[in-house]
Amino acid sequence: MLLAIDIGNTNTVFALITQNDGAIMHSWRMKTAHEKTADEYAAFFYGLSSRHHIDKGIGSVIVSSVVPEANFHIRNFTKTYLDLDALFVSHEMAGIKVDIERPEDVGADRLVNAAAIKHYYQKAAIVLDFGTATTFDVINSEGAYRGGVIAPGINLSVSALAQAASKLPKVSIRKPSKAIGENTVQAMQSGIYYGYVGLIGGILGRIIHEMHDQDPLILATGGLANTFKDDLPLINTIDNDLTLKGLYTIFKAHQK
Repeated sequence: MLLAIDIGNTNTVFALITQNDGAIMHSWRMKTAHEKTADEYAAFFYGLSSRHHIDKGIGSVIVSSVVPEANFHIRNFTKTYLDLDALFVSHEMAGIKVDIERPEDVGADRLVNAAAIKHYYQKAAIVLDFGTATTFDVINSEGAYRGGVIAPGINLSVSALAQAASKLPKVSIRKPSKAIGENTVQAMQSGIYYGYVGLIGGILGRIIHEMHDQDPLILATGGLANTFKDDLPLINTIDNDLTLKGLYTIFKAHQK
């Protein structure tokens, strides 16, 4: 069994994946905290997994992290509690060509998604990831990572709006029934929802134009992908397991 760990700025995902076929058996999510210790990671992991006795079958660990402060504690957790050295994803071992000015600057999560596209979809693609940031990653028809766009994440924008304007509340993200809000909450929800529909649609259109005749697959992933899909007809498919698939792909390639 492979333990895949995806450390994002907002959440950390633990997943158990079968090493022979890449099936995702279990996954859990926790809030990312820079100061969380190895013991705390262990308490979380064993608290959720002990009833399945799944820790007994873990033979390898792979980690994608965009939070360097958490890496030390994750290494300690896997070494102390699982007696395993974790493999951390970097641009040197992602198994894809990173065709930008500074490959070392690309976030591990974006590399992992690109690796999944190359292996599972095998065509030019734009990955739209609804995370702490809303990112657009471009993979060409040869499977090379070509760069992308980083915009403020939707939840980040909602929090910033509520903090900066003292009379505005923090609202939930949902599709409003109409664009014209009849109260403050409705007006904010409309601005947030349709504002991001416009942002995403506009950026996708520009990227597609710059990719010329590659006819990219447009794949969305992340918690809010389903919320926006009906108003973003350019999206071809949603794959919320894309990052875990990418971690499995990189792990298997590293074993060869």
